[in-house]
Order: sequence, then C-alpha cells, then structure tokens
Amino acid sequence: METDLVPITFNKIMQSRSYTVIILGTEQKRFAIYTEPSVGRNIQAYLTEENKPRPYTHDLIHSIFRGLDIKPIQIVITDIEDTIYFARLYLEQQVGDQKIILEIDARPSDCITLSFLDKVPFFCRKEIFEKAVPVEE
Repeated sequence: METDLVPITFNKIMQSRSYTVIILGTEQKRFAIYTEPSVGRNIQAYLTEENKPRPYTHDLIHSIFRGLDIKPIQIVITDIEDTIYFARLYLEQQVGDQKIILEIDARPSDCITLSFLDKVPFFCRKEIFEKAVPVEE
C-alpha cells in the first residue's frame, strides 16, 4: 500500500449547471475536485439516499464486488496534474486460503461514490495533499 498517507473525508458537494465541486480534506485543510454535473447528481443521489428507478453504474459495481466476494479496502488520491486528480482503488479478495490485493486506477469522483456504498476509508498522498490548493469557506 501507499506510505505517508493523510486520512481525508468528504466535506460537501456544490452543484452548478456546468460543473460540480467536491470538497475533501481534513479539519486543517480542504481542497476541491471539479467534475461534470452528472457525476455530482449521482453523488447527491447517494447522499440523499434517493430512490432510484434503476441501478446506477456504482450500484452495479457494488453488486459485482459482493458477488465475487471483493471488499474495497481503501481509496488513495495519488497524483495531481494541473487541476486533475488521480486515485487508486484498493480491493481485497479471498481466493481459497490466499488473500489477493488489487490496485485499480480510478477517478476520485467514482471512488467517492463507492466510498459511500461500502464505507471505504479515503486517503491522499501527503505530497499531493500539500500541493492541493486550499479552499477557504
């Protein structure tokens, strides 16, 4: 797994017609991830426990994980380029007497939604956390 990780939490989400702002961080520092409005609407549906007529993609992934006995164990924001953040999703699967850890490239916004479904801890590499531009509220 990663070293020098800062535990972070979801703080809030703000939505406009043209983008979504997701605020993450610690009590000392918060930073923003920008994404498209549809991603924000999906996250809000999970936060408000909205009754969905059909499963969303994240519900499908969650069901596949359960069906294959895969457990999300942590999410790590690993990098930033310009204003784009990158994340890794760590999964654990027990196969016989062997425990397999999978590391998957993922968008932070998708990881946030998965973290709500499975209560997965969220981290940011310390170096990236220090580079992130703080958001003042």
